[in-house]
Amino acid sequence: MRASPPAVPEQAIVDRLRTAGCVFAEDEARLLVGSAPDAARLDEMVAERVRGVPLEHVVGWAEFCGLRIAVGPGVFVPRHRTELLVRLAAAEIGPGLLVDVACGSGAIAAAVASLVGDLEIHASDIEPAAVAVARRNLEPIGGRVYEGDLFEPLPATLRGRVDVLVANVPYVPSAAVGLLPPEAREFEPLRALDGGADGLDVLRRVVADAPAWLRPGGTLFSEIGVGQIDAAKAALSAAGLAPEVVSDDDLDATVVLGRR
Repeated sequence: MRASPPAVPEQAIVDRLRTAGCVFAEDEARLLVGSAPDAARLDEMVAERVRGVPLEHVVGWAEFCGLRIAVGPGVFVPRHRTELLVRLAAAEIGPGLLVDVACGSGAIAAAVASLVGDLEIHASDIEPAAVAVARRNLEPIGGRVYEGDLFEPLPATLRGRVDVLVANVPYVPSAAVGLLPPEAREFEPLRALDGGADGLDVLRRVVADAPAWLRPGGTLFSEIGVGQIDAAKAALSAAGLAPEVVSDDDLDATVVLGRR
C-alpha cells in the first residue's frame, strides 16, 4: 500500500526546481511527487534533480512513444526525436526478426514491438548498466539482451536472417560533446554520446558488418545529424547497401537507412 502523499508543499518543490534552472518545473514537481513513496524519499529526489541528475534517472523511467521505459543511472535516456526511427522501422518490418545494437535501455526495440506483433528481438550493448535495464524492458516481451560490443555477443545463428537492424549509435562529433547539456555530459556514458572525429566512427563499424547480418532486402536504420548525410550515405554505399535518408522537421530528426 502506498504511503500517504508527501507533506512537502508542491509549490515549494516548484520553486526549488525553478531556481535550479528547470524549465518545466511544475511538470517535474508533479512527477516527483507522484513517484515518491514518502516525504524523505521525495526530498532526496528533489535534491538529485536540483543537482542536475536527469529527471528520468531520478524517477526511474522515461516516456517514449507512449511507453514507460525503465532507465537508470549511467544509462542513455531515449530522446523523443528517435520516434522517427521507430516509425520507420515498424513500417518496414511487420512480423519478423529485429536486432538492436547499442540498444541502451532497449527503448527502440520495445517501441517497435508495441506497434508490430510477432517480433523476435535480440539486442546488445557494451554498458553493463544499459544491459540490465534493457533486460527489464525487453525480456517481458520475449526479447533477449546480450552484453558486448555491437554484433560481437549476438548468436551466429542470426547472421543473414535479420529483417530490420536498428543502430542508434553515438553520432556527436568528439569536439561537440562539451557543448551538450550538462545532464547528458555528466550523467550519461561518454560511449553513448561520442561518435569520434566526425561523429560517424561507430556507424561505420556497424555499416561494415551489417550486410553479413541482414537478409536480402533487410534494412539498417540509424539516426544521424543533418550535416552527416553525405558521409553516412557514402559509408552505406561502400558497404553495398542502398542508402536513403528521411527527415522530420517537427522532431528535428534525421534517419539514414540502408537496404541490402
